[in-house]
Amino acid sequence: MGRDIAYVAAVSGCRVQLFDERPDAVSAALARVTELVDQGILRGKLKLADRDRVLDRVVRAATLQSAAGGVALVVEAIVEDVSAKRAVFAKLEQAAPSDALLATNTSSLSIAAIARGLREPARVVGMHFFNPVPAMRLVEVITQAETSHASVSRAVEFVRQLGKEPIVVKDSPGFASSRLGVALGLEAMRMLEEGVASAEDIDKAMELGYNHPMGPLKLTDLVGLDVRLAVAEYLYRALEEPQFEPPRILRDKVAQGQLGKKSGRGFYAWPDRA
Repeated sequence: MGRDIAYVAAVSGCRVQLFDERPDAVSAALARVTELVDQGILRGKLKLADRDRVLDRVVRAATLQSAAGGVALVVEAIVEDVSAKRAVFAKLEQAAPSDALLATNTSSLSIAAIARGLREPARVVGMHFFNPVPAMRLVEVITQAETSHASVSRAVEFVRQLGKEPIVVKDSPGFASSRLGVALGLEAMRMLEEGVASAEDIDKAMELGYNHPMGPLKLTDLVGLDVRLAVAEYLYRALEEPQFEPPRILRDKVAQGQLGKKSGRGFYAWPDRA
C-alpha cells in the first residue's frame, strides 16, 4: 500500500520520502512507482514529458528520522498490528516536525490505541486507502477522541489534493467500509464452503446483480487472505458478533500459504504471480 500511496502523492505534486527497515522493500517500492508511472503514460493518464518529474519526487530515505524530518505529513503503512504501529508512531513523534500530521493507513485497527502514549495525540488520524490505490477513489479519514479538528481538516484537504473522495468516520472497529466489506466477504466464503455456488458465480452475483465493480472473493484475493483474516479476527474479538467469525476455508487457505494474488493462489489462480 505504501508504494501506491507514494505514487498518487507524487502525481499530485508532493515530494515523497520512502523508508522501510528492509532496504529491499524500498527498492521494490521504487520499481513499483516507476511501473505505475509507465502504465499511466500508456493509458494516457500521464504525459511522457511528466515522467522524470514525477519519478524525481519519490526518493529513498536512509533512516526513519531522515524520512520524517521536515515533512508536513507522514503516512505509515506497515502491518496490521497495533503494537508494531505504536512503536513506529513513538519514533515518528520524535522524528517529525511538531506540526506534522501523523496518519496511519489501517483498515480496521483502533486509531486511539495506536496514538495511546503519545504526547500529542491530537495530530494522529487514520487515513484508510483502498487497494489498488491509484484506481480507488475513496479514502476514509478516521478521527479518534483526541484528534483535533485542524488535523481532520488537513487530512481531508490532502485526500482531495490526491484527487480522491474523503469520508470522515468515527474510530470504531472496522470503521464504515471494512465492517461492511468484511461481513460481505466472510459470508461469500461461507457460501463457497457450503457449495452454494462457485467463487466465480458468487462474485458475478454481486458484480451484475448489485453493480459491484469486483466480487467479494476476488477482492479478498487482491487485498490478501492473510490481511482479511487478521481484520476478521480483530472485528470478531472487538464486536463479538458471529458474522465476523472467520470461516474454516479462510483459515485453511492462509495456513496453506494461499494468500491471494501476491502468492499466486487464493480463491482464484493468479499464474502471473505464482
